[in-house]
Amino acid sequence: MRSILNIPAATFLALVISSPGHADFVGFSIGASYWSPDLSGEFNSAGEASIDLSDDLDVDDPSQSSAVLSLEHPVPFLPNIRYQDIDLDSDGRNTLSGSITFEGETYSAGESVSTTFDLSHNDIVLYYEVLDNWVNLDIGLDLKRFDGKVSMVGSTNTTTSSISIDETLPLLYLSARFDLPFSGFYVGADMSSFSIDDSSAEDLTIKLGYQSSSGLGIEGGLKTFSIELDDADDLDTDIEYDGAFVNGYFRF
Repeated sequence: MRSILNIPAATFLALVISSPGHADFVGFSIGASYWSPDLSGEFNSAGEASIDLSDDLDVDDPSQSSAVLSLEHPVPFLPNIRYQDIDLDSDGRNTLSGSITFEGETYSAGESVSTTFDLSHNDIVLYYEVLDNWVNLDIGLDLKRFDGKVSMVGSTNTTTSSISIDETLPLLYLSARFDLPFSGFYVGADMSSFSIDDSSAEDLTIKLGYQSSSGLGIEGGLKTFSIELDDADDLDTDIEYDGAFVNGYFRF
């Protein structure tokens, strides 16, 4: 088990903490999100040939719903907080057209293999409001806490191999929102990015939303999450999730 923390992210957070920007009142938001992404890419255990999620294993695209909570406050120097759980658990079963090797176990051509590919994680975003009017700008740190696994089970000799994923990635976070005058509608984008050595991650959301005067709102758009890991818990990945999402929320 290890956490991938880097000096630039820590330095950035220290700089953000010195920012005077903050909310003028205490605000709490609760909501629900649904995301249906396409999954593509490949993975392997360290030193072995890459395995394609679609072509080799026929792993399903995930669909996930999650709770979204956020708290904003007027206390200077303390960050606002946003939390979301992201369930990215996918399964697949396929008859292999060629042999593959994972975690030292070889699965032969013609063998039926069942796969679990799980990159589920919790998002904890600590951020500060730099602008708060018809243009809203937030800057902070997105901590992605992974608790997943990759496992394969063969049919001919019940060969089993598995890697647990226990990682924390600190991503720089930027969110911008533009309120359309006198309408309740807004457009916006959220982006989180991380890179160190040969590992990287990017989380990008583009959205159109509406919030009523009572605080009830809905938004939707496109969300892309890509992650490239190099020997993280003995796992290499080059994975992308890409698809439409919809959020409903109520802001107190």
